[in-house]
Amino acid sequence: MAYTITNRCIKCDNCVPQCPQGAIKIEGDDFWIDPSLCDDCRDYTHPVCVIACPTNSPIPRQAKKGRCKIDDRPITSPDLFANGESNPFASAIVVWELCNVLSQRQALPWQTDNQGTLCYHRQINQGRGSITLRIAESADPESAEYLKGDVALAAVKSFDIRAACLNLIFAAHATALEKPWEQEFVINDRQIEDYLGLDKRRDLSKTNRLILIKELVQQPCRLQASITWYQQGKVKGFSIESDRLWQVVDVQHHFQEDDQGCKHLSGLTFRIKAGLWASYFLNKQGCKERNAFYQYGSLPKPLLSTVTSIWQQHEGAVRIMLWLLFKTKMGREQRVTVPTLMRVAYGEQRMLYAASHRDDRKRLLKTFESDLEALNHYGLKPAFDPVTYPVDIQPLWAKLSDIPEDAEEALEFWTNDGQSDRRLTDSGPRGKWNRLMNARILCFELPPEWEQTAACSIKKKEQASKQYQKKNKNHAQPVLSGEQIIKAREKLRLSQRELAGLIGKSQSWIRDVERGRFRVKPQDQILLQRVLGKQNS
Repeated sequence: MAYTITNRCIKCDNCVPQCPQGAIKIEGDDFWIDPSLCDDCRDYTHPVCVIACPTNSPIPRQAKKGRCKIDDRPITSPDLFANGESNPFASAIVVWELCNVLSQRQALPWQTDNQGTLCYHRQINQGRGSITLRIAESADPESAEYLKGDVALAAVKSFDIRAACLNLIFAAHATALEKPWEQEFVINDRQIEDYLGLDKRRDLSKTNRLILIKELVQQPCRLQASITWYQQGKVKGFSIESDRLWQVVDVQHHFQEDDQGCKHLSGLTFRIKAGLWASYFLNKQGCKERNAFYQYGSLPKPLLSTVTSIWQQHEGAVRIMLWLLFKTKMGREQRVTVPTLMRVAYGEQRMLYAASHRDDRKRLLKTFESDLEALNHYGLKPAFDPVTYPVDIQPLWAKLSDIPEDAEEALEFWTNDGQSDRRLTDSGPRGKWNRLMNARILCFELPPEWEQTAACSIKKKEQASKQYQKKNKNHAQPVLSGEQIIKAREKLRLSQRELAGLIGKSQSWIRDVERGRFRVKPQDQILLQRVLGKQNS
């Protein structure tokens, strides 16, 4: 049982250096014991603070009775989600990678650098740029030491997937500031409880909720980034040697005293500031002057509460959901392969192990189909590619969606199904794993609050395409259809693989183009015409 300090404390400071867990904190002029750190001195005969205190102030902590009073607290930044549905948020790749680290944790390919520090390294645009994330000892901005070895691995494993939601909340608050790398925003526990739906958790006491919130807030602030960026258009390349992605400038603890003179933690207020990355990726003025970027998306509020409610049962689904939040920013026509989704959800190592172990492979397939069902339930409906992801290897829940609602039609459906060679409820066919490794999902039908993001992105793409066509209307090239490409290729006696090698694409890309499964970009059309025309001549 944790201990607490009563109002008999004379602030003699005898107990602070004696505490083996460092649980005794000083907030202003008040002393208090952090219940998340106090372990009742389990390795000692008696609690050390009780022995050291001349006034017997520390006593066993009792649960507070009654509700916490509403006290005067610092004014916070305006609440997010003013429309009740979504809010702009910084969607730069830096925020995306931090979200991946906090949600995928040890599933990512962590490395050890030359100094022995554990780091996650991501190359960008074929090595022209890179982002490297390292873990600091604490969220204190003054702490510059990185974690190494087993300590660092334990820290990665301890990351809470809900901390990725705090990263998104910070990114949303940062968009409301003119210069987020210089300005601060203020957020308190009540706002966080509302965003994450923690106020509905009846199994957590007020103190336990506050301890959880403090830990979730600190986790994104422990990551430091080294960024090397390449020149894009008029925006010159830059580098950031090492900087916090988010900085906890100050944490205020609010207390309430009960009838016995014991102080109970009743609230928290945080002052947060974005790191230097924001001056390059979230710079409105710089974007207008063409020397920086301003990259943002739309954060749906239901996503945060959904992550909080299902992360224990469907961690893989949560990882995919957070990944798709950034992926769908590029438009809903982006295809994604099943192996890509599974690597996001479960990590490369688990997939490699499943590929050579039958039992684990069956469990992983069952988990993946269950996670897809969870995504479908919360509005992220996968559209299966009928060519690479046909009905016979689709999840059972997807097949059941075709059952008619009318009783007579449903009876006829099941009668026909029972008479067919392959029944709906039969187990998966042989080689299902290998077929899934080549399967794709055409898109995810998004919930209404997500649609705004995709619609805006598609609109911008269409506007850019119109501008491109207008700019190049005097140099227009005829568009080759899939049939024309096949005829030209066969006339030149080229295989799909040979043609792909000539234009620097994959064989699957050539196959999809010939089948007319997506529209070829203008620059790729020009490349195809040049290669086929050159070979023909």
